Amino acid sequence: MKNTFIARNPSVLWFLLALAVFTVVVTILSEATGFGLISTSFLKTLGKTLCLCLVAIAMDVVWGYCGILSLGHFAFFGIGGYAIGMWLMYARTEGLVQVSLQSAALPPTPQEITDAIGSQIFGVVGSSDFPVIWAFSHSLTLQLLAVILVPGLLALIFGWLAFRSRVTGVYLSILTQAMTLAMSLYFFQNDTGLRGNNGLSGLQNIPGLEDRSQAVVSLWFFWASAVALALGYVLFAYVVSGKFGSVVRAIRDNEARVRFLGYHVEQYKLFIFTLTAMVAGIAGALYYPQAGIINPAEIAPIASIYLAVWVAIGGRGRLYGAVIGAALVSLLSSWFTGGSAPDINLGFYVIKWTDWWLVLLGLSFVLVTLYFPKGIGGIFDALDRKRMGGDAS
Repeated sequence: MKNTFIARNPSVLWFLLALAVFTVVVTILSEATGFGLISTSFLKTLGKTLCLCLVAIAMDVVWGYCGILSLGHFAFFGIGGYAIGMWLMYARTEGLVQVSLQSAALPPTPQEITDAIGSQIFGVVGSSDFPVIWAFSHSLTLQLLAVILVPGLLALIFGWLAFRSRVTGVYLSILTQAMTLAMSLYFFQNDTGLRGNNGLSGLQNIPGLEDRSQAVVSLWFFWASAVALALGYVLFAYVVSGKFGSVVRAIRDNEARVRFLGYHVEQYKLFIFTLTAMVAGIAGALYYPQAGIINPAEIAPIASIYLAVWVAIGGRGRLYGAVIGAALVSLLSSWFTGGSAPDINLGFYVIKWTDWWLVLLGLSFVLVTLYFPKGIGGIFDALDRKRMGGDAS
């Protein structure tokens, strides 16, 4: 009994229980069930927060457990969003075009419908031709596969090149950041086929669900985000436990010694890097239909830096710490930047939190690094050790 997965990882059961209670309470209080104590806009914020918690867990595994400070993991998150966003835009536009062409004297040909869809989607960047990258945008199944496979393949290629060259430490962080910057700059161009700076918009309008209210659709996405977070937490808890997890943590602490002992370090690192990228893509695919829009700014290097800050504040090397950090910073960011936080009038200067939020976030990161290196999760560890010490006595 002591060797079961749950026995070795009691925090998994507590996390799943807390997430289940949270999901039930939010569902009951949402507008979709009639109570209306939680607005649809805030429900979307909560759903997006769960997605950010999932990508934060992925970041914690690759950094906190494996020791790879990736400053590009949010790019995989954005790729997942673009992959599902392409189908959402295509399917929605196809429906609108077919309705508009119904009144035509002659039935439109498939090519005329395709041309009309292309004009609607790419007219904003002065084009009407479908790029090659949109070849499978008509298929939900293929685009869902792209959500997982494209981030995974990109991570696999990048990781194989970097790890086989034994690039580590700050140099690897710089490489991941450079990859993200290059991708962001590429996406900003109009000729990439992703509408440049305009990005993909209207993603909250799900094809086939036009007769459903946004309150109901938002609740469904909230449920999907909660399930994805639960499965992701269990998956990564399983990955970092047992012998495999011990090897991964040993690589973080002393990579040279692990290699000397005969382990194929590069294979372990490549597996973790690729798996976390794929999960990040899934999180992005759930996030952006709730956000409604995605553009290249979402995958800029600063986004991946924020992701590292969330994990550091929550406590890296602890899955629940990543969840705490992402949820706390995400909700506080919505509060401070959404105009809910009252301005502070000092007489000689008025502090507007929409302008000072990033300063506060940066200061929090510095203070946590200096005085609480184990983050918020470290507090729970200290309380648990104190409790165990008290029980022993």
